[in-house]
Amino acid sequence: MTATPPDSAAATPAPAAGDTPSHTPRTLPAGMPVVAMVGGGQLARMTHQAAIALGQTLRVLAASPDDPAARVSPDVVIGSHTDLDALRSAATGAHALTFDHEHVPTEHLEVLQREGVSVQPPPQALIYAQDKLAMRRRLAELGAPVPPFAELTSVEDLTAFGDEHGWPVVIKAARGGYDGRGVWIIGDADEAQRIVAEQLAAGVPLIAEEKVSWRRELSAMVARSPFGQGASWPVVETVQLNGQCAVVIAPAPNLRADVEAAAEQLALRIAAELGVVGVMAVELFETETGELIVNELAMRPHNSGHWGMDGARTGQFEQHLRAVLDYPLGDTSPIAPVTVMANVLGAPEAPEMSMDERLHHLFARMPDVHVHLYGKGERKDRKIGHVNVLGDATGSIDDPQYVAAVRERAERAAHWLSHGVWTDGWDSHGD
Repeated sequence: MTATPPDSAAATPAPAAGDTPSHTPRTLPAGMPVVAMVGGGQLARMTHQAAIALGQTLRVLAASPDDPAARVSPDVVIGSHTDLDALRSAATGAHALTFDHEHVPTEHLEVLQREGVSVQPPPQALIYAQDKLAMRRRLAELGAPVPPFAELTSVEDLTAFGDEHGWPVVIKAARGGYDGRGVWIIGDADEAQRIVAEQLAAGVPLIAEEKVSWRRELSAMVARSPFGQGASWPVVETVQLNGQCAVVIAPAPNLRADVEAAAEQLALRIAAELGVVGVMAVELFETETGELIVNELAMRPHNSGHWGMDGARTGQFEQHLRAVLDYPLGDTSPIAPVTVMANVLGAPEAPEMSMDERLHHLFARMPDVHVHLYGKGERKDRKIGHVNVLGDATGSIDDPQYVAAVRERAERAAHWLSHGVWTDGWDSHGD
């Protein structure tokens, strides 16, 4: 669907604050672009995979040589994303500077812009993914659907908001929260006031939002180039577990055509109005009546787009590189009636069975599963990988049993990789 107009061989410690960033470049392909990405997590690692296919080099600004992307990229700068000199070192000689997280000080990025660096997305857009209050205000100005909200500078602000909009109230840290962190949904006014008082005393900027009554969560992923070309993937359904994305169903089942079109056009319009370059996820609530409300923005590759690595003609990581380099954007059409992505989330205790052996058993039983592991240590609820399962071509997204069967296989595979236990009781050794 296209529309136009986070074990290395070396264990070098990360530099202390104020140290000169270390840079270990290798000989790079002559004449091919170098894209610098701030952050060495799994998103940068998967962007590196896409860069290989395009003959490009992804330079990574990583906090440590043990970061997932630093283990695989041939061109790594070790330093902090809050250090202007480290950012400058990563950007030097690169054709574009981009991000696998939004936490880079925009004032540093503005300095780099003035020095001639192509910062994509630009800081003037990135601020709306960093600051939820700024985002809400700007989207409201654009007429985009947002819940009633207010800045909280005192407990009295919260009381007034709750009295006007009712309880429970959603309280959010205006900056820095993700995967359910920095979000409180509180129905008790006294408890909400205690949390607000504690957070404000700790210097955390807060906003309050009316709690939306929603049917499900959706995500509209789009891409935009400096030229102004836009592209959108099918709108997907996201399923959360303890505030983290656990499952993505692409496309979203039982989504009215007019609602899907509205979500795609809304995301494309937001990208254009904010001046976004690269890929962007617009996380949405769908209400019981089919209305859409914007929840969050992410101006980078996003968990809700991982399905496209195997399920779309052009996945989000390749598309992001295309966009920041101002290449024509790729075809985003799905290649299966449904693709289900399931995150591999670390078990409460890592299984005794090695990940390599778990992979062996998974492939023996489910050879069609696409596995993407991030090279991260296992701990409870940590995203250590994901799997994609494509439905066979004879099925239909309109068939609930077909969709449920594909989802069950994806969740079964992901649970096996994280826990070493089959959810259906299968005995891998046939005992």
